[in-house]
Amino acid sequence: MSEKIDKLIEDLKNLSLLEASQLVSQIEETFGVDASSGGGMMMMGTAPGGGSEAPAEEKTDFELVLDNVPPDKKIAILKVVRSVTGLGLKEAKELVESAPKTIKESLPKAEAESIKKQLEEAGGKVVLK
Repeated sequence: MSEKIDKLIEDLKNLSLLEASQLVSQIEETFGVDASSGGGMMMMGTAPGGGSEAPAEEKTDFELVLDNVPPDKKIAILKVVRSVTGLGLKEAKELVESAPKTIKESLPKAEAESIKKQLEEAGGKVVLK
């Protein structure tokens, strides 16, 4: 390996857990990637000097909020809402018309992302909380 890579590896070994978490967040933001979806996640040891910081707990339950519904996309969004919630036409219509509104709660990340994608493809604006 080159000296530059060796130095970078040594610097990474000396990061605290909080610093490593911030580094991962910054890399995800800068390069538009998601470290949680990859297979090879690197485990960071504690920094010399005994940093006893607990790792940040990853959120596991998500709330799906329909934030905005353009009038010309209402019917397509209504169909998606009905299919993911099991609501009847009247209830789904009321939910869509009262946006911003929570569609589903306590969803695993994969399911929340899937539903978000469906709603965005239909033309809606969705927020995961």
